[in-house]
Amino acid sequence: MSTPTGFMEYKRELPVDRDPLERIKDWDEFHKHMSNEQLRTQGARCMDCGTPYCHTGMELAGSASGCPVNNLIPEWNNLIYRGLWREALDRLHKTNNFPEFTGRVCPAPCEGSCTVGLIGDPVTIKTIEQAIIDRGFEEGWVVPQPPKMRTGKRVAVVGSGPAGMACAAQLNKAGHSVTVYERADRIGGLLTYGIPTMKLDKKVVQRRVDLMTEEGVDFVTNTEIGKDITATELKEQFDAVVLCGGATKARDVEIEGRDLQGVHMAMDYLNGTIKSYLDSNLEDGNYISAKDKHVIVIGGGDTGTDCVATALRHGCKSITQFGTHAKAPLERDRVNNPWPQFPNVYTLDYAQEEAKALYGEDPRAFSVLTKKFVGENGVLKELHTVQIERTVDETGRKIYKEIPGTEKVWPADLVFIAVGFEGPENTLINQLGLDQDRRSNVKAAYGKYTTNVDKVFAAGDMRRGQSLVVWAINEGREAAREVDKYLMGSTQLP
Repeated sequence: MSTPTGFMEYKRELPVDRDPLERIKDWDEFHKHMSNEQLRTQGARCMDCGTPYCHTGMELAGSASGCPVNNLIPEWNNLIYRGLWREALDRLHKTNNFPEFTGRVCPAPCEGSCTVGLIGDPVTIKTIEQAIIDRGFEEGWVVPQPPKMRTGKRVAVVGSGPAGMACAAQLNKAGHSVTVYERADRIGGLLTYGIPTMKLDKKVVQRRVDLMTEEGVDFVTNTEIGKDITATELKEQFDAVVLCGGATKARDVEIEGRDLQGVHMAMDYLNGTIKSYLDSNLEDGNYISAKDKHVIVIGGGDTGTDCVATALRHGCKSITQFGTHAKAPLERDRVNNPWPQFPNVYTLDYAQEEAKALYGEDPRAFSVLTKKFVGENGVLKELHTVQIERTVDETGRKIYKEIPGTEKVWPADLVFIAVGFEGPENTLINQLGLDQDRRSNVKAAYGKYTTNVDKVFAAGDMRRGQSLVVWAINEGREAAREVDKYLMGSTQLP
């Protein structure tokens, strides 16, 4: 423990973000850094609990509790307090291949299960994590570490998102020759195309890709397995295949007027903007522009929030985000949402903070159900909604009931649908003859990641469904262990 009374002596502090009205003028990351002394003080708040729930990595009430990659949080908190940054980096890399990603985009379930949060504000874990890895790169401590010898085994990893990259990194460390296939023109999966640059600068992603390339991982872009290379050809060329293609089949809505011009899937909007920004700083115009438009986002999750932030940077006329869920309470419900569950409380994410600064209020509308889209000459003009209330029946099933007299018409030039994902795409799954679970995910044994097809493994969102980046990294690492064991009979991978 850094200091036994640190959690009582010091208050929780977070880095001061860039001013919302200034940051919506560009696409740069919005977080600022804390000083080393501030970080040391925050590290001192860690209690080094006898049972540190912060790194337990389990699911409670349908959401993550603690760190899914089991980061050794109390250890590197203490090392930061003592000024041992290099040692802290070593402990961080022991469990997490890409802390520069999780330190930026993870919702920090570790903080929700921090013991200090039982009686006050939790330790500033996520900020410390990012500071450690960023300093590691700045000091030149993060360098390529190719394996000392090769096993002669070849492994194909399909998909270059966080699960695929983590799996490839670990298998390469074990000495196998790894080829990662990506159908897009850039490596990174949702880290590149999906998460906006203001949350995760793509230079940060490319820096890690370059490092892995120097370590011996072979990345192949613009190649879709199942189309450009058949599943049979892939199995013939490699000793093992790991599917990490994600859950990229977006869930649509069946609403009157869905086919009107102006109604789009959220990922089409986000990915188009990101690609145009990376290709030409948006000068090519190959994206859906929200400039001077009334924009509505259907969906209250991270994807919807990213659409809000993107529309603000485009210069939208207005922005509203619909959610079917009710507005969360200001404080944790100690009965229905107890510690160490992730706290379901009202907060402003970065995009809502920006919209409030610009328009004067939270852009979210809660407990709203979209009834129909209305247009003129095939072009979207307005959107009709009704307020709903949610109840749970005796079987635990959620039931939504419309509230009479709450109908409303909203002006809308653009609507982005961000209501989640149905599962993985089926082209490769069908070619391989893989079994699927009731949610259409690839059926792979928990803890083994093995499918019903010999030498084919599955991990990440493709196996477990839409989830957090940190769960994907965990799955990629665990799958690598099983592949190594399959190829070599045993494994030394952590």
